[in-house]
Amino acid sequence: MKQKEFIKKFFVYFFLIIGSLIMIFPFYWMLSSAAKTPAEYASFPPKWWPNNWLNFSNYIEAFKTADFVTYFKNSFFVVIVSVTINTITTILAAFAFSRLRFTGRKMAFTALLSFMMVPFEMLVITNYQTVAKLGLVNTIWVLIIPFTTSIFYTYILKNFFDTIPDSLYYSAKIDGASNWKYLWRVMIPIAKPSLFTIILLNVIASWNSYLWTQLTIFSDKYRTVPLGLAAFMTDAGSNPQLQLSAAAVTVLPMIVLFLFFRKYIVSGVSSGGIKG
Repeated sequence: MKQKEFIKKFFVYFFLIIGSLIMIFPFYWMLSSAAKTPAEYASFPPKWWPNNWLNFSNYIEAFKTADFVTYFKNSFFVVIVSVTINTITTILAAFAFSRLRFTGRKMAFTALLSFMMVPFEMLVITNYQTVAKLGLVNTIWVLIIPFTTSIFYTYILKNFFDTIPDSLYYSAKIDGASNWKYLWRVMIPIAKPSLFTIILLNVIASWNSYLWTQLTIFSDKYRTVPLGLAAFMTDAGSNPQLQLSAAAVTVLPMIVLFLFFRKYIVSGVSSGGIKG
């Protein structure tokens, strides 16, 4: 019996290690290539590591080639504003569907959930027509307004709110608390794990947004980091070291964010998606 368990664990860990190496290798190659000289990168057979890991000349040249300072400013602005508005609308919508008893509540929530099955690519044309009529194309606000609500985040938070006992709500109402006060003083503190997860996922999604940005932004002034990276690749020609240096700078903030808070992301999605 022990031998069977050992063999089972061996194969489980073996495939997990192989899968981890496959996932990590592209990031390793990106970081190692960013530190290589043109001769090292073009060598054959390929070199698996640079002679000098502290070679930052490619990063310096990348920032000189493209205006990454502006791109980072735009990305941070979009992330902060869109995530703040999205968090507020998510809290209000989740509270309404979880605690307020209005006619058609379940039907409306089911209808919203059905929209989660529609791929974003199918909504691009309609969304573009809407922002074009509002005159928002090629402005920083076109990257914010379409993403101020989220059915998925509302679903997660609503399910977490459903796990909070109704007795707390009725006790608060007896004490004279309004729905607004009950939401912010009772439900929000209890729902901090799920709320924290929603904010983190929203930050990552907003930072990595590329397709919508490419379709609606045409000037360098409003480019975000992902779109700036694509433009940099075009402007930089065929210099792969600079491209990989720019890519490393682009993804590094989100990698660090995920590594530090991955436990909260997994636990928050699990608690909001399974309970209730």
